[in-house]
Amino acid sequence: VQLQASGGGLVQAGGSLRLSCAASGRTFSSYNIGWFRQAPGREREFVAAQWLGSTNAYYGDSAKGRFTVSRDNAKNTVYLQMNSLKPEDTAVYYCAAIPRGRPPIQLRDPAKYDYWGKGTQVTVSS
Repeated sequence: VQLQASGGGLVQAGGSLRLSCAASGRTFSSYNIGWFRQAPGREREFVAAQWLGSTNAYYGDSAKGRFTVSRDNAKNTVYLQMNSLKPEDTAVYYCAAIPRGRPPIQLRDPAKYDYWGKGTQVTVSS
């Protein structure tokens, strides 16, 4: 599975961005996609994930109420809509693939993901 994240940029606090994660590969349907972010000097942090074939979405504490994850299976693309952005949301955002069948408790652990895309920079100015 190959992943490519895009949609990052510079935005003022309170603004919005929509990130996209385009996936390719015959086995894409065998994976769920999660979003992580990493700010300089900090550990990689779980942001959100949505399971294939389900409306269930999971969010990290920093994303709840502001971010929405969605998936378009026809386009092999997962989106992360980010609203009410704050300067502390500044980070490189990554999408990653975790095999289906893994329990939700594992989705917050970046070590459980098999494939990672190159990140996209999000910068929120105050």
